[in-house]
Amino acid sequence: MTSSRIRSPTAAVLGRIGLPDSVGALAARRWDVVVVGAGHNGLACAAYLARAGRRVLVLEAMQQVGGACTLEEPWPGVRMSPCAYVCGLLHPLVIHELDLPGHGFRWTPASGGLFVPFEDGSSIQLWNDDERCEEEIRRFAPQDLRGWRAMQSVKRRVRDALRPEGEGDIWIGPSPSREEIEHLLDGDAEACGLLFEWSMVELVERYLSDERMQLAYLGQGVIGTNASPHDRGTASIYYHHASGRMEGQAGTWGYVEGGMGMVSFILCDVAKEAGAVVAAGAPVARILPGEGVELTSGERIVAAQVVSNADPRVTLALLDGQADEAWEARVREIPIEGVTVKVNMTLSELPDFTARPGTREPHHTGQVNTPLTKDEWRGHHQMANVGELPPRVWAELYLQTVFDTSIALEGVHTLSVFAQYVPYRFRKGSWDTRRDEVGSVVVDSIARFCSNLPRAITALEVLGPPDIERRVGLTGGHIFQGEILPDYMWDRRLTARTPMPGVYLCGACTYPGGSVMGINGRNAANIVLSDTEKVTRRK
Repeated sequence: MTSSRIRSPTAAVLGRIGLPDSVGALAARRWDVVVVGAGHNGLACAAYLARAGRRVLVLEAMQQVGGACTLEEPWPGVRMSPCAYVCGLLHPLVIHELDLPGHGFRWTPASGGLFVPFEDGSSIQLWNDDERCEEEIRRFAPQDLRGWRAMQSVKRRVRDALRPEGEGDIWIGPSPSREEIEHLLDGDAEACGLLFEWSMVELVERYLSDERMQLAYLGQGVIGTNASPHDRGTASIYYHHASGRMEGQAGTWGYVEGGMGMVSFILCDVAKEAGAVVAAGAPVARILPGEGVELTSGERIVAAQVVSNADPRVTLALLDGQADEAWEARVREIPIEGVTVKVNMTLSELPDFTARPGTREPHHTGQVNTPLTKDEWRGHHQMANVGELPPRVWAELYLQTVFDTSIALEGVHTLSVFAQYVPYRFRKGSWDTRRDEVGSVVVDSIARFCSNLPRAITALEVLGPPDIERRVGLTGGHIFQGEILPDYMWDRRLTARTPMPGVYLCGACTYPGGSVMGINGRNAANIVLSDTEKVTRRK
């Protein structure tokens, strides 16, 4: 099951590390910082603070660390994440400064890029490699080759201006203003359009003429977002997910050996090695600004600084009436209701796509998208938001066992499906009464392109927004702790420093946004340390 190269003590118990001491003993100790929540950003924050000599206690309400980026065993011998499923935005500084590879972190790019089958029986594989991708487009829609190059060029220009390799990456530290970002883009009207204004439909129609080529990309502009690709600003989501620079491979996503939870488990190991204490199964009832926290069991843990890895709505509730009014109003205006469903499956064989038959083909090495028409995108988004289940969903498929057999038994394949749109709450019925129906819609949306589904499915788990909310603590089941459309990004995102004395945020709700990034935790740690130095100097 487990690769010999992965030597994480936290992974050995699937993140169920328990309490390192009695709650009373933890409360009796002196702490500089309490981190509320052991998601990957909270653990990264704790690691940086502990390495700087701070006495850090991480308190996790669940019995397992990792939050949305963890690992479970839904079926014997199979390890999958209830939420995060692939890695592409984890920041290089976090990887190298905390020596994640030295602790067992291994990442393999999904070399096949993006494979999309269509209703007419055709298909396209948009490889990560530009030369191979151009060959495919030349065969599939030669008239769109020039436009595709132009579309890739504007995305590359934005990434190079805002996130260059080495110095100048705007993700590091506080957010620049929109004016400062526009200055970095140096009058590039297309770059500004992509980043701030265009819908995803506007983007693809601007550069591509083949309807299938346009449909192939639309889902990339709404991943995890309660918006239609017709909505203004969704092209920015496409850029956000292509802005990574992992292992020197710009815009590439891939698989973490052992599963996505390994990111959090290794960060937990690093934090503990640096001296942080991590306690799972220790829920916080209240944050006491300037004083520390109170546990649900009644104990108070004293610390001058509290860093919340929880989403902003949970943090607001924990503040229990002690939040600054303007800050509270801002938190409440951020949309945080999710419309995505995560479906985990095991298969007896890989999907056999009728457009490209075979169960071990090059397209299995990338992500797979099952498309919707433009009308379906608009209509199905509207349906989900009034509590109706659409008849079909867009689905993004990842097949980890193609690259990593350590997460399943021999002969078993895993299929992670991230799909939308589904209602957060149903107008008729509930997730408990309609879960199987949702699972059938997701499977049917994929099976129409495959000859061996659902026959090859051996187990299936359906996790709607309320399940994500309950199991990993994300309000509304929103995977980014709130929308990442342009109106809620950059200097419009919540900052790590809050108006409440000694209270900070470090989760995906902070700049630079959502996904498994780790840089949010690093940024927050640096602000905490900076504030501590200011207080020390005043004394």
